[in-house]
Amino acid sequence: LYTDPDRFRREQERLFSRLPLLLGPSAMLPSPNEVMAHDDYGTPLIVSRGSDGQVHVMANVCRHRGTRLLEQDGVVRASRIVCPYHAWSYRSDGSLLAVPRSETFPGMCKEDFNLTRFPAVESGGLIWFARDPSADFSAVEALAEDMDAFGLSDLHLYKRRTHAVAANWKLVIDAFLEGYHVQRLHAATIASFFADGITVADRIGPHQRAAVGRTDYLARIDRSDWRQLRKAVTYTYQFFPNSVIIVSPDYINLLICMPQDVGHTLVEDIMLIPEPPQTNEAEAHWQKSWDLLDGGTFGGEDFRAAALCHQGLASGLIEQVTLGTLEHGIAEFHAAVERALA
Repeated sequence: LYTDPDRFRREQERLFSRLPLLLGPSAMLPSPNEVMAHDDYGTPLIVSRGSDGQVHVMANVCRHRGTRLLEQDGVVRASRIVCPYHAWSYRSDGSLLAVPRSETFPGMCKEDFNLTRFPAVESGGLIWFARDPSADFSAVEALAEDMDAFGLSDLHLYKRRTHAVAANWKLVIDAFLEGYHVQRLHAATIASFFADGITVADRIGPHQRAAVGRTDYLARIDRSDWRQLRKAVTYTYQFFPNSVIIVSPDYINLLICMPQDVGHTLVEDIMLIPEPPQTNEAEAHWQKSWDLLDGGTFGGEDFRAAALCHQGLASGLIEQVTLGTLEHGIAEFHAAVERALA
């Protein structure tokens, strides 16, 4: 399941080429006429927010001679995208705007040379795209009610970082589908926050969601008060197939797993906070949370454990993994993968 290259190719064909894939939060493009390059799914993309505020996902390839259009990383403020080779220019929605020496292209209809577009949806503060023109986005739109409850659309993108993890993508996902490891792997970082917790889980279509409540707080609060619940419960969602969102009491982490090959995954960690830090004290507070999770819990522990798992499984010395009753989320995830591959 984790180390077979043929299996990996089937997953790429059946999952990553057909299903909606998460690109990131709406907060990564907060204003109109912002564009960014995105290559980590193996397809050169431009993600943009047009002048009308709508999100577009297009090929980062000029329709003239195939030149890459956006070269730099990060978000760029631009009302037009200009090819660095011959200066064909496109609006932020991908429509062809101007061609130098247009008389040398007799009979050209500019509408026939818009950038290649991919289907895309912005829903619940998240931006999705699909390679398949006929992809069904209803399963991701079903998440919007929950994401709106967390106010995802109104949050500020504090920091983002991409980690190269030497593991199969499913091993990274597995780490966020069980709490069995928390008291052991995370003993030096976050284990104390989850001591004596109550966990429940269910599903929204192919997606999983779980809630871990802090028992001592839950006993003292009004459970009908959403603000009090947010302070007492950590929510985790696994967006099928390849993303995880962890909703902590005062911030949110989004983890997007983008497979590069059977044993190599890029994992983007994005941290969302209520508003940009206004003071040095606020900056220090959020930086401490970022360092704890991105550098410690995720980067130093979860991703390391996934890499160690891949090393052991790649040896071929065991034929199966064993799951206990605290790891049912992993079994459900793999069952969903099997259904999608059928």
